[in-house]
Amino acid sequence: MVAGRRVTVVGGGISGLATAYHLTHRREGTGPPPEVTLVEAAGAVGGKISTSTVAGLPIDAGPDAVLARSPVVAGLLTDLDLLGELSRPALRRAYVWTRGELRPLPPMSLFGIPETPLPLLRSRLLSPWGALRAGADFVLPRSTLPPDPTIAELLRPRFGREVFDRFVEPMLGGVHAGRADALSARSSVPEVYLAARGNRSTYLAMRRREAPSSMGLGMVSLRGGLQRLVDALVDAMPMVRLRTGAVVNRIERSGGRLRLHTSTGEPIDTDAVVLATPAPVTAGLLAPHSEQAAAALRGIPYVGVATVVLVHRRSRIGRPLDGTGFLVPPRDGRMIVGCTWSTAKWEHLLDGEVAVLRVAVGRHGDTRWVGMSDTELVERVHTELVESMAVQDAPEEVVVRRWPESMPQYTVGHEHRLVTLARVLHDLPGIHVTGAAYRGVGISGCVIQAADVADAVTAQLDGTNLPSTRISAGTQGGDR
Repeated sequence: MVAGRRVTVVGGGISGLATAYHLTHRREGTGPPPEVTLVEAAGAVGGKISTSTVAGLPIDAGPDAVLARSPVVAGLLTDLDLLGELSRPALRRAYVWTRGELRPLPPMSLFGIPETPLPLLRSRLLSPWGALRAGADFVLPRSTLPPDPTIAELLRPRFGREVFDRFVEPMLGGVHAGRADALSARSSVPEVYLAARGNRSTYLAMRRREAPSSMGLGMVSLRGGLQRLVDALVDAMPMVRLRTGAVVNRIERSGGRLRLHTSTGEPIDTDAVVLATPAPVTAGLLAPHSEQAAAALRGIPYVGVATVVLVHRRSRIGRPLDGTGFLVPPRDGRMIVGCTWSTAKWEHLLDGEVAVLRVAVGRHGDTRWVGMSDTELVERVHTELVESMAVQDAPEEVVVRRWPESMPQYTVGHEHRLVTLARVLHDLPGIHVTGAAYRGVGISGCVIQAADVADAVTAQLDGTNLPSTRISAGTQGGDR
């Protein structure tokens, strides 16, 4: 054991696991890898990644995809020897359920905004006037925007209400479980923000943007489900001490080091701690050290979501499953936020007989599902599937997963809160934070941030002049 090189990671979701992995597999730094302990309050690691066997198939009730465009994410999959287990979308087409029909979503370039208005008109999602109004972006003068505009303030004046209601809002529900009039465009959709902020026409700016790096793999899943990613990370870290079923109650400084007090009664002495916990939990642990940091963290709101997985005979569904699924605009008032046709979407799940439908419910402003029993929730979802897809029988098998207060919302002022948090943490040596609450609600965003915070911890342990705490500058889309 090397004195002065102990790190404790609090939180065993993908952020904590990836942080522990990067800490113990560093290719840089002057010293040996630190001794790492990972503490998780639940009885198992993995967080919202949840793969169940449904109809004999591995179905993810939590996130079902990883955006592997970043070299960091692609590199992790390579290092874990998972490239041979990658599964890609078998279909690209998707739908929006609105005005009583499943209407095809046109090919899109960036967060629901096609590069030209013509696909909008062909999709029949918009009225002729709505498609014409969307094209006004080409001729409208540059927008005058507040310093931190909402997505609604950024896009609705450029493209009109129909594009906003029937494209942008459904995408936000599927990715962030959020609403466009509350989310910060700068923090939630930075690519769109930069395109609209720095150019007169958002359409033209998107046409000029650089193509994604060829090093990336795109949107992928894993044969066997994303639990394989969790298992591979754990298998690759036999040197990491896992302590599940333990809650960290308090952090104090002791003799120049940090001491973590846990619910099991056994304190943990460490040289650095990485809090990979939800913002409210992190706020509680940081409050005794900095009320300013705790206040910034309490300013990050959360939304609860749930997933309902249903199994049907494909022959008993009155429409072809010729796409990946559908999204639902919040203005339509449905319980369903989105429905993935899992056995049509993924190569490893293709099945000619069974249809596994993965339904998401819950978004900002819609908590109707919270007061429902599982039976009531399934009945409501089934009723809407009958209406949208002509499902003819009750489901043969059902799995319900609930995640109360699980989706962080990057509301207006999010960037300011992060700047405040980073400034305060700079004066709290040895304490670092990472996770979905900061810059990336999806698996990929969490993995990228984990690599960044591992660099910062390594710099601290090596005594270099890098900042003692860093919050990643990159934002990734969600994997809901």
